[in-house]
Amino acid sequence: MAKIATGSPAEKALAFTSTLTLVGLPVLTTAAWANWQDSPKTVVDEAWQIVSDTYVDPNFNQVDWTAERQTLLGQEYISSEAAYASLKALLAKLDDPYTRFMTPDEFQAFSNQTSGQLVGVGIQLTLDPDTNALTVVQPIADSPAMAADVQPGDHIVQIDGTLTQGMTTEEAANLIRGQAGTTVNLLMQRHDTAPFAVTLTRARIDIPVVNSGLREINGQRIGYIRLSEFNAHSADQIEQAIKGLEQQQVEGYVLDLRNNPGGMLDQAIAIARMWLNKGAIVRTVDRDGDAEQVTANRTAITDKPLVVLVNGGSASASEVLTGALQDDHRATVVGTQTFGKALVQSVNRLHDGSGLNVTIAHYYTPSGADINHRGITPDVVSESPDEAQRELWMHPDRLGTEQDAQYVSAITQLQQAIAAAPLAQGRLNSQ
Repeated sequence: MAKIATGSPAEKALAFTSTLTLVGLPVLTTAAWANWQDSPKTVVDEAWQIVSDTYVDPNFNQVDWTAERQTLLGQEYISSEAAYASLKALLAKLDDPYTRFMTPDEFQAFSNQTSGQLVGVGIQLTLDPDTNALTVVQPIADSPAMAADVQPGDHIVQIDGTLTQGMTTEEAANLIRGQAGTTVNLLMQRHDTAPFAVTLTRARIDIPVVNSGLREINGQRIGYIRLSEFNAHSADQIEQAIKGLEQQQVEGYVLDLRNNPGGMLDQAIAIARMWLNKGAIVRTVDRDGDAEQVTANRTAITDKPLVVLVNGGSASASEVLTGALQDDHRATVVGTQTFGKALVQSVNRLHDGSGLNVTIAHYYTPSGADINHRGITPDVVSESPDEAQRELWMHPDRLGTEQDAQYVSAITQLQQAIAAAPLAQGRLNSQ
């Protein structure tokens, strides 16, 4: 079964389809079996089985899990919603916010998010604070909107002939969304020019989760990489960012994981291997005490000095990556205490399209530290007033600039690391 590390209670993770054999079902005729499969009880029992087989706590938080199954199956459910409610009530008894049930709609949205793709035209929307007009924040890279030269600040006047005045961004997004290959007609206005029509063909679009760039500071070339989450394309995007900055001959890196809630464990491991040529990355332990240790595999892209930026919103997969880089003395960690989630989940698709997220293991950093409910302590604490942080995150274009106090602290540490680096800096350790 695939393993994922997820973020806070609203964590993001890989949608994992699990095929399970239901056990303990009554012997049924063909007709009765068909009725059973269509019954809401099937989903209830399927979910019960997954938790029974894989949940990290074999005592189920002192809940008599076998008795709970009898209670669940002894009820008559007039609808799927009623069965879902009973299942959620049972899962709540585990007192684990990361083991949770998702309705089919919730699971589909969850899967879309964590797959790293969306189907649409690639427009980020907001409402103009002065006119309340529906406004383009920016087109997503390599999207139909970008190909059509849609620009930040453009107003969307109509969507398929429907006026947008008074619409919320959610209502507008629902009208713009659709199946890949279909079209949507937009009437747009740029500044004070006459409105113009744009026809966009919806497509599958990779969601960008990496923002990177070259910073020249006091004559030094610094690579800045910000990762917002660990989805199915995070490692690929990080690799492209590192290789692009290496071509620009940077002298060191700042990896910004602030407010990154986590996501897929395999992506965190893959990214760790881009920075680490050797050493442990993470150790997971399941409910039977079986441990699995993951190590670097001599595939690092660079050994140049590295500083990692974290805060209280850096959780789960972010902490796996940060813990590995800190414990293996590969990076200096700057910022504030991280969230403190050291649990691994599997995400299972149930037969009716709903989903179940289940905690299946505990993880430890390479030094053996258990950071659950504790978090990772930075090597260099850099705090910023709450009001300053709110203002910063309301203007993401200020991240990684001189207006970002924690970034400035990170640069100070990175400059010290660059100055202390050996002359052979930039060549991978081949030992």
